[in-house]
Amino acid sequence: MGHDVRNYVNGEWIGSATGRTTPNVNPADTSEVLGTVPAQDRETVQKAIAAARAALPAWRSTPGPKRGAILFEALRLMRERAEELATAMTREEGKTLAESRGEVSKSMNVLEFIAGEGRRLAGETLPSEMPKTVAYTVREPVGVVGIVTPWNFPIAIPVWKMAPALVAGNTVVFKPASLTPWTAELLVRIFVDAGLPAGVLNFVTGSGAQVGDEIVNSPHTRAISFTGSNEIGMHLYQSASRLGKKVQCEMGGKNAVVVLADADLDLAADAICQGAFGSTGQRCTATSRVVVESAVASPLASRIVERARRIVVGNGMREGVTMGPSVDASQLKTVLDGIETARKEGARLLLGGERLTGGDLARGFFVAPTVFGGVTARMALSKEELFGPVLAIQEATDFDDAMKLANDVPYGLSSSIFTLDVNRVFSYLDRIEAGIVHVNSPTVGGEAQLPFGGVKATGVGPREQGRTAIEFYTELKTVYVDYTGEARRTKIY
Repeated sequence: MGHDVRNYVNGEWIGSATGRTTPNVNPADTSEVLGTVPAQDRETVQKAIAAARAALPAWRSTPGPKRGAILFEALRLMRERAEELATAMTREEGKTLAESRGEVSKSMNVLEFIAGEGRRLAGETLPSEMPKTVAYTVREPVGVVGIVTPWNFPIAIPVWKMAPALVAGNTVVFKPASLTPWTAELLVRIFVDAGLPAGVLNFVTGSGAQVGDEIVNSPHTRAISFTGSNEIGMHLYQSASRLGKKVQCEMGGKNAVVVLADADLDLAADAICQGAFGSTGQRCTATSRVVVESAVASPLASRIVERARRIVVGNGMREGVTMGPSVDASQLKTVLDGIETARKEGARLLLGGERLTGGDLARGFFVAPTVFGGVTARMALSKEELFGPVLAIQEATDFDDAMKLANDVPYGLSSSIFTLDVNRVFSYLDRIEAGIVHVNSPTVGGEAQLPFGGVKATGVGPREQGRTAIEFYTELKTVYVDYTGEARRTKIY
């Protein structure tokens, strides 16, 4: 029996208000229909927003430590249901079961950290210029928040958006990606079962044109947090900011690993393959480029190809599989089109480059781990994000040339360098245009207590995760308390 996804509005689990549903298909085996997904309309979204507005006064008045306690209960439930979450994620999104378990573990780390923020929603007490005056700041919730999330991390990204929004006293309308609604429902059930009052968290599935557009353009949502493509993100940013809303968009990446001639090439190759082919390359922090000094380009490429050959592609639920499928037919086409463009532009194919269709793979969206050498700055493969298991190797004449190539992209999310020269390390840290930087480790990975986000076309708005996560979901109020009991003139404006 398949699982028919239910939505959650004003404390009630509901089916499709329109009567329309869409099938939820396993990308590793398209003959397996996991269930159906409600295709909601604007009216349902309006009801969800109205419920969030009605619940806001009581929720924002709930003390921060009490809100945090509900999140800690959600953390306990997530631990209990971790395997259920991971299994649903693998069947619905395609990543391996080990990768899904890792994502659930990361989500629990984020939830644990943010739940503690309920006791740390601090402002500042500052000296006033006036005598007998106390001056301080407090953080207050923004209001109703719209949260729109992608399919590639269907637990972690919703958690690192919803948890800070909720602990800060906001109410939420949540639209997940249409490809991962079952995983989203399981997550929402955790928050609901943890004790969130009706209306505080609302969950609606459907198209971006209907559900997403209504969330973004409603006069009653005060902030929008989005993760996804640059095309959609910039359109959303323009629409929402025009209405005076706070907007946070985390978008694309074209992340480079810089490898200098003195690097440990085995260490570098291990990290590059982890970053390029883990989660089928469907991560915004994935390694999609290697910028290597020419003196070691050939031995590094050989090591990368050798490791990539060992990757076992298949259904992520199966023992021994180390890379799953692209998430759907559209993403598969994007990856294959990018590979074909790279061939036509003269890149040298070192490994892979084809769809895999043998045996059970014929029923899924599988691409071979692919490595191109001889990639130049004029080629699309060096600039455009494919979101697939495709790696471009670019050669640099020296360190300065490597830095130029590493920065020669529209994006600036994550980057890494491999070298034993501490002087080059710090020069790289000064010069690299990226929001997250690693030294002698992969471009992927991050910790719950540290900020996440990028520069240039990668993102707009405050960083997510860590202490900074609260900034987007709160407004500062500055307070002056005059306890002279007398009228007085002031020059403070």
